[in-house]
Amino acid sequence: MTEVVHVVLVEWADGADPAEAEALVDERLPGIPGVLSVARGASVSTEGLESGFDWALVIRFAGAEAVAAYLPHPDHVVVGQHLGDHADRIVVFDVAA
Repeated sequence: MTEVVHVVLVEWADGADPAEAEALVDERLPGIPGVLSVARGASVSTEGLESGFDWALVIRFAGAEAVAAYLPHPDHVVVGQHLGDHADRIVVFDVAA
């Protein structure tokens, strides 16, 4: 089975607190079936090519079926709603790994 890497880039709205999102991510996402790893945080790149994005969430899944089950999962819905409510811009990109 081919793993899938799910990348979410966020440009926070004024006043948003990334620590709140990080707490939600840490509490809710790692235990979802099919999630192999979760990383999140601000860019540590020295290139300066973030194009206004402040924060990223990267989730590695066991496969496409795991992604399909993750999307409607209640814990994902809570995190997604929080990100949407506190972001000016979000990009989601999935790649086979």
